Amino acid sequence: MFGNFTDRILNTFDTLTGKGLLSEDDVTKALREIRVAMLEADVPLAVAKDFVENIKEKAVGEKILKSIKPGDMVVKIVRDSLADLLGKNLSPNLFDLSFKGSPSVFLLLGLQGSGKTTTAGKLSLLLKNDKKRVLLSSLDIYRPAAIEQLNQIAKSVEIDYMDNNPKEKLEMLVKNSFLTAKQMSHDVIIFDTAGRTTLNETLMQEIKNIQNITNPNETLLVADSMIGQESVNVAKAFQSYVNLTGIILTRVDGDSKGGAALSMTVSTGKPIKFLGVGEKISNLEKFSADRVADRILDMGDIVGIVEKAEKELDEEEAKKMANKLSKGTFDLDDFQKQLSQMKKLGGIKGILSLMPGIRKAREALEKSNLEDKTFIRMGAIISSMTKKEKSNPSIINGSRKRRIALGSGVEIQDVNRLLKQFKNMQLMMKKISKHGMDGMEKMLSNNMGTNKLGNMLNNLNRK
Repeated sequence: MFGNFTDRILNTFDTLTGKGLLSEDDVTKALREIRVAMLEADVPLAVAKDFVENIKEKAVGEKILKSIKPGDMVVKIVRDSLADLLGKNLSPNLFDLSFKGSPSVFLLLGLQGSGKTTTAGKLSLLLKNDKKRVLLSSLDIYRPAAIEQLNQIAKSVEIDYMDNNPKEKLEMLVKNSFLTAKQMSHDVIIFDTAGRTTLNETLMQEIKNIQNITNPNETLLVADSMIGQESVNVAKAFQSYVNLTGIILTRVDGDSKGGAALSMTVSTGKPIKFLGVGEKISNLEKFSADRVADRILDMGDIVGIVEKAEKELDEEEAKKMANKLSKGTFDLDDFQKQLSQMKKLGGIKGILSLMPGIRKAREALEKSNLEDKTFIRMGAIISSMTKKEKSNPSIINGSRKRRIALGSGVEIQDVNRLLKQFKNMQLMMKKISKHGMDGMEKMLSNNMGTNKLGNMLNNLNRK
């Protein structure tokens, strides 16, 4: 997400923060680089120009230029300006979904191929996890098997759906959906509309008519972030026909530029409410201007890690594991469970990508291929052990190692490496148990440098 843009910005910051004193010329040169980075990210020229001018007004002054760390002050100004650009200056309640009425109605619209139907499924799962009873209803009577596609997604996440007949009129489909929702006490109806292939008058009038008959709480435009500035033009075109309440940006995980996210709110005045960050049905994130700004500037997203953990991990199991870890009594079976939980959270690369300061180690992170190789290999090795061996690894002698290696399809040195890593983890947990989290923070700060992290990942993944 925003990879290219982030790299350009951070390179500019490296120049600024490396200087003890800043001249006005230094700031002007850095802002010129930021403007170029924004244009390369497919941000409209007018938006980029206003953004840079706004920063310059705040950054060029006696207070900034003569402060103890002027480079850091400029970084803070850029970070706050990015957050405002992403919509922080809008009212916070605009980013929340409106649940007035029973049932509440959410209308999804957008161009064909923007990921609208999949997003309807993702949103329904998000609401289901928030204890809402959801009904999905497809109003796409044009695209072959569109209704069936949404129904299959609904089945996969156990969400109620309308088995709509594409030959019926839209008004009747909407009426039947409302009747079903009231009879079955649904909290929310999500209407998925037909994707527009072109923004012609007839199709847009139909969308306007659907909004009138459904009277939705939320009219959400699903826009593909991969098409950059064009997605903003699409949003403006829809705005001229319907009253949008927010934007859902899809395929953000594959968008290295970030132009759509950076310019959508300032261009339309509408908040980005959700980000589609992957192909999985659970890969829909609530948007936060502050957190996205922090990610762009490599300041991490600890809240994102916590939210992932709350969503994916079992609370009772986590408490049991925490108790074992604090006492240093966990065994290889627990270690395997930890590996499985880490995979649920996106693997070590997924977790580290949300940690502050990790961008500089990205190359080592990408080359490591940890999720695909190391975790699978570790899991296979542990699965080839007996219960007795998992609970007491000290009994694993040479003959046992040969059997385990043969059963898991690895070399004996791979088994030795796993046992060593497990022993190191036990020692680390005992230190944390003895010295508390302060000891862990000190240990991490001493070992999370770019080069050391790269070496650590390469050693972990070495065959």
